[in-house]
Amino acid sequence: MAESENYKKGTEIRSKLMGAKYADQMNKSVYSDPIMQKFGDYAREAVFGMLWSRPGLDLKTRALICVVSDTAQARWPELKIHLRMARNQGWTEDELSEALLHLGGYIGLPSVREGLLTAKELFEEMRHEA
Repeated sequence: MAESENYKKGTEIRSKLMGAKYADQMNKSVYSDPIMQKFGDYAREAVFGMLWSRPGLDLKTRALICVVSDTAQARWPELKIHLRMARNQGWTEDELSEALLHLGGYIGLPSVREGLLTAKELFEEMRHEA
């Protein structure tokens, strides 16, 4: 795929959100497969390059929106990625835990419980990475 301006912008934003080391690790493990590479290229250009770069919301707010959306839809692997992004954008463990707890009144406790377990696992991983 030719690297468009949106692809380049998306690569930069994705790296900023995930952390360069984690983004590179995903490139080598998940997106090294030809089928997944197509998905990764599309996500980098359309989602990170066009959607995440829109004016009106900062990256920190956008990351929290993804955390809420993933939890509401029970998308646990994606939640783990978006929690990492949210932490990298400055949300604290306590703030993210509180956001997840707040969802209990709106989406139900089973999803919140699973979201908190996912958060607990990710926060521990990130502490060991530091």
